[in-house]
Amino acid sequence: LELGKGYLFEARQKRFTYDEENFYVDLVFYNRLLRCYVLIDLKIDKLTHQDLGQMQMYVNYYDRYQKLSDENPTIGILLCKEKNDAIVRMTLPENSNIFASEYSLYLPDKKLLQKSCKSGSKKKQEAKTNEAAIQAYNKRMVKKIAVVANMIQVNSGGDFWRLV
Repeated sequence: LELGKGYLFEARQKRFTYDEENFYVDLVFYNRLLRCYVLIDLKIDKLTHQDLGQMQMYVNYYDRYQKLSDENPTIGILLCKEKNDAIVRMTLPENSNIFASEYSLYLPDKKLLQKSCKSGSKKKQEAKTNEAAIQAYNKRMVKKIAVVANMIQVNSGGDFWRLV
C-alpha cells in the first residue's frame, strides 16, 4: 500500500470507545503535509451504505475528539472489493471527506489491461461526441427560444418585458 509523502502510521485496529461501546478503525495515519488524520477501513465484500455510515461516524469522532483546532478535517478512505458509485453518491454529502475505491489483490493480465485501456479511450471519444451533440442541441434551443420571444414581443405590441 503506497500512500505518498508525509504519512505517519499511528495504529492498526485502533480502538476508541464512545457511549460505552468499542469501535475499531482498521488503519489510522496522520499526514504531516496535509495536517490531518487519514482513516482507512478495508472491506472484503461489496461496499454498502452501512459501511459509509460507519466511516462517517469514525471521521466525526476524530474531528470532534482527536484532532486539534489548528488541524484540517479528517479524511476517511474505504477500500472495498466492489463499489457502486450510485450508493456512494446517494449516501455521502457532496462536500464529504470520505472516499471509496475498489482494490485488486492481483494485477489484471495483459490482455484485460489492454482491453480496459482501449475501452477507456473509446469512452472518452463517446463523451466528446455526446458533448458536441449537447452543444448542438443547446444552440437549437436558444434559436427556438429567440423565435418564441420574438413572436411574443410582436404579439404583445412590443411590450414583451411586461409579460416576462
